[in-house]
Amino acid sequence: MYIIIYDFGTSTVKTCLFEIDSGIRLVADSTAEYGLYISGDGGAEQDTEEWWAALRTTTMDLFSRSHVKPAQIEGMAFCSQMQGSVFVDKEGNALRRPMNYLDQKGVREYRECMGTGLIRVSGCSLYKLLRNLAVNYAGSTSAKDPVWKYKWVENNEPEVYERIYKWLDIGDYLTSRCTGRILRTADTAFATFLYDTRKGKEGWNKGLLKMYGVNPDHMPEIINCTDRAGTLTGKAAQELGLVEGIPVFGGGGDTTFVNIGAGSTRPGDTHIYVGTSGWVSTCMDHQAVDIDAMITGVLSARKGYFNYYAELETAGKCFEWVMNHLALDEIGVYLTHTRVTSVENRYLSLYDYLSGEVAKVPAGANGVIFTPWLHGNRCPFEDSKAGGMFFNIRVENGKRDMIRAVLEGICYHLRWLLECEARKTKTSDPIRFVGGGSLSPVTCQMLADITGRRIETVDNAQQVGAVGAALSVVAGIRGIDVAELSQRMIRANHIYVPDPACREAYERNYRVFRRLYGANARNFRDING
Repeated sequence: MYIIIYDFGTSTVKTCLFEIDSGIRLVADSTAEYGLYISGDGGAEQDTEEWWAALRTTTMDLFSRSHVKPAQIEGMAFCSQMQGSVFVDKEGNALRRPMNYLDQKGVREYRECMGTGLIRVSGCSLYKLLRNLAVNYAGSTSAKDPVWKYKWVENNEPEVYERIYKWLDIGDYLTSRCTGRILRTADTAFATFLYDTRKGKEGWNKGLLKMYGVNPDHMPEIINCTDRAGTLTGKAAQELGLVEGIPVFGGGGDTTFVNIGAGSTRPGDTHIYVGTSGWVSTCMDHQAVDIDAMITGVLSARKGYFNYYAELETAGKCFEWVMNHLALDEIGVYLTHTRVTSVENRYLSLYDYLSGEVAKVPAGANGVIFTPWLHGNRCPFEDSKAGGMFFNIRVENGKRDMIRAVLEGICYHLRWLLECEARKTKTSDPIRFVGGGSLSPVTCQMLADITGRRIETVDNAQQVGAVGAALSVVAGIRGIDVAELSQRMIRANHIYVPDPACREAYERNYRVFRRLYGANARNFRDING
């Protein structure tokens, strides 16, 4: 059985062709980039035609890289970034540029709705928060949450708002463009925090829609991730180089599928993901919420299960920043220097080279600490004004110390999230580590040393969300439990054990790291408005 999955990230799509029988094998993959347009008013937007062009390029590239023919494809789906907002007309056309999950233009809308009331918790109206918690153990407590994007369009672009037929997430929009059916999957519906998760009441909650002033007519039909959304239209098939009529399944969000692709599908199984963003997530058979730490249980692709999910919005993005602004200088001397070019040729990528350089620096980065909050932060504190910083640079420190500090800072924050999760649920040892960050043995060992947990990695770590989505498609076709497939097919390929020799340096730096936000919250507000 051959399946195509579009793993739709913040800045790139990884289009994957899998062969699935008694196991799962990545036959071919292709990657293309698209823009993320950041504006000074907190905006973070993208372009639907750039997305579609990336899909066309990568789909056609798959078949040039493999012996598989388009007629052999038995199913397809999207595994996408979540909490975006795409507003479409009756034909499914986007009415404005989609708003990415990082978009926080709706700060005023959030404050006007949630920041009022006699009693507030974590800056939110207690009354409204309790109503949300009673329905779905969650709440729109961040200016980046989808409902504030919706309200911003209503308040600032009335001509767009008047033309809205339905409000979709990013993966739902792409599924609609492939099938002609405008709908949402349950996991992306939940991510609006307007969805009722109570048994027997699943669906849009009329009371929450009314409380937030959302037009019920804008809310599309909801299906499950493993349901068939429709079939590929002739127009989409022609543009993508596929065959009309291929079954297109619901798919869903990246956080929905990564635990399945990581093999973390039993209650208590914990995984850590580091890509552009990062998170800690634990599988649960019930919901939980920690309002103080901004953590909640989000819907799983497996009905009746949840992923207790804590997010770091800029994880691998921090290492990309360090590559561009510390490892590579602004005028390209690094790239053209003969000695360095030969080093780059020796390694698979610059990231591998930098990991090797980081390994030369002792644990604790010679006292340098970095905070990975390059676009504000959500968990375990919500502050859109927070920023990244290097702390304790002294005359003896160099770039290698700073680069290592960036990786350590990401791991410190992930440990913080892990400790917050442990307040509400039992987290596992070992932990599955997936995403691009897990490809570096240096980072894997660092994560083991900083968290004190054994760290396991798996095959296809960069495509782990796509693997989970592919297994969900197979589950939909065969009518079987996706968790059963995951446990049978996903195995650890390497284990990293904490090194006691590193403990003292990391414990010292972690204590300081935890204090840096509280000591600088006012400074962030003064500088960043």
